[in-house]
Amino acid sequence: MSRQATKETPTASRVRVLAARVLWTVCVLAALVLALGALLIALDANRDNNLVTFVLDLADALDLGVFSMENGIKEWTEGENAETKNALFNWGLGAVAWLVLGRLLDRLVRP
Repeated sequence: MSRQATKETPTASRVRVLAARVLWTVCVLAALVLALGALLIALDANRDNNLVTFVLDLADALDLGVFSMENGIKEWTEGENAETKNALFNWGLGAVAWLVLGRLLDRLVRP
């Protein structure tokens, strides 16, 4: 038996392209928040600032528990820079994971 290729309408194709762009953008923004959160911790930003607190809370939510600073892939517990190392390593890996996920979703959805 031969398989016939299904033709997609131009509207369906445009919708898929738009959905792929939205998915990629959301994943890039998630990666950016994680990277910015790690940078704020590395720079020892003022945590009394509402914007810093918002970014750190959002980054903590976007790490999905897998790349958490307290219970992440790698955890440093001793030393004066343990929190910075945890943030840069775990949230950095989390940012890379979001970018990989975004690229995979983009490739799957885009026609």
